[in-house]
Amino acid sequence: MNDNISDKDKKDWQTFVLSKDKLPNKDFKLQKQNTPKVRSIDLHGYTLEQANNTIEKFILKAYEEKVGKLIVVTGKGIHSDVENDPYVSKDLSILKYSVPEFINNNQNLMKVINDIQDATIEDGGSGAFYIFLKKNKFIE
Repeated sequence: MNDNISDKDKKDWQTFVLSKDKLPNKDFKLQKQNTPKVRSIDLHGYTLEQANNTIEKFILKAYEEKVGKLIVVTGKGIHSDVENDPYVSKDLSILKYSVPEFINNNQNLMKVINDIQDATIEDGGSGAFYIFLKKNKFIE
């Protein structure tokens, strides 16, 4: 290492250290750019048909708008009217199960989806799930 530091460099260093100016945080800027767009939808109160139509439009619109992550709240089915109908499956008729099934069986939607995961407790826990969309490279 070179011990010969010029007087000018020493003075510049002192000025820098004593300065009250803050340096821009370039890491924060990069972190901000890498944060994906997030949208959410709450399907409480929807019929199965309404929920399926709505979620299909929601996913495709989010993909067009280059959204990276979707939070879909279906609820847990605790207050569902299905409990009163003996002719309807209690497991498959509530939105919690049927909406993800609809999405997985829809080839057009699966073309734009990278992954579907259970939501964390902060975003609805077992009454919600995440959809991670592929990057849309075609729309500017």
